[in-house]
Amino acid sequence: MTKVYFASARAKKWKYDASMPGKLDRLLKEIGLMDYFSPEEWIAVKTHFGSEGAHRIIRPVFLRKVVDSLRRIGAKPFVTDTVRIKGLDYLEIANQNGINHLSVGAPVVLADGLYGNDNVMVKAGDILGQIAVASLIHDVPAMVVCSHVKGHINAGYAGALKNLAMGGISSSHRTCGWKCGRGAMHTIGEGELVWDADKCELCLQCEEVCPLDAITFKDDEIVWNRDICWRCGRCERVCQTGVLQLPGDDERFMRSLAEAAKAVISTFEPLKIIYINFLTEIQPECDCMPSADVPVMQDAGILISGDLVAIEQASIDLLLQAGPLEQSLAADRKIQKGDDILMKLHGKPYQIQVTEAERLGLGSRKYELIEV
Repeated sequence: MTKVYFASARAKKWKYDASMPGKLDRLLKEIGLMDYFSPEEWIAVKTHFGSEGAHRIIRPVFLRKVVDSLRRIGAKPFVTDTVRIKGLDYLEIANQNGINHLSVGAPVVLADGLYGNDNVMVKAGDILGQIAVASLIHDVPAMVVCSHVKGHINAGYAGALKNLAMGGISSSHRTCGWKCGRGAMHTIGEGELVWDADKCELCLQCEEVCPLDAITFKDDEIVWNRDICWRCGRCERVCQTGVLQLPGDDERFMRSLAEAAKAVISTFEPLKIIYINFLTEIQPECDCMPSADVPVMQDAGILISGDLVAIEQASIDLLLQAGPLEQSLAADRKIQKGDDILMKLHGKPYQIQVTEAERLGLGSRKYELIEV
């Protein structure tokens, strides 16, 4: 069985070794970085930069530990993410959230360029056909995938798979637009936005959250620029009355996540990617949203493995053992200890993404959890 190394979030002694940064140091030694990476090798440290208002990302101190460990073996790491909003704005958001060269000890760059159009078409699968992998991730020889585990209104559960599938893919392609980007996972068909005018409260949250200004309102009527829209689905997610909808299908979406993740992984040689999942500040929604609710369950710790599927299954199993936190969305929904908290919150069959990833040969759900 695949080994998944785990360090608990609990700190039971007043010493550095008992802290989470100290435990991450031990995890990085335990995994054996030299078994994956070589001196002088460029290594992408893939993370999520967050959003203005969404601050519960992986803390820079942890990214710095990863970078320092890679430097100690002579590698040349850099920290990266793909464009989620306009590129210059996204770099500024990263800086506001504490991710910059000074804090993480390495260059901070955008994997698909300032405009999100720097990508390479890669064969995907039956659902996606082909997908636009960010050019930097496509070209770099090695990667450490640092994922903040949390809930997600579409994926239900968001961990390393979503980090690869959404974060390794551009929003758009110069030729085929959103249909070759991450929007192809969010929607089906032509991805036509549906608006129910009779029920709309004109709160304008959809207009405010759109990263491309593709939504405006004129005379209380929505104006949607379909030609520039990325089909990212943020407008649908912030609409609290449900009057905005993009056509989609839960099972198709979960399977497409696995397909896209496989496309990203296919650009690397074997044993050139390791995965680190941070089960901390487990909020109900994605880090790309304009705010962050309080965590719905207690911090569990950090996991590290060379097997994508194993680390995802181990993360899910740990979350299933957690109870809901008071004064959170989980408490609002009257979720009880023993319930599948993320399933109760979002009603999404999130396990499909993991089983499909296993079916596609991305790893095994059978694992041995080793606490360090």
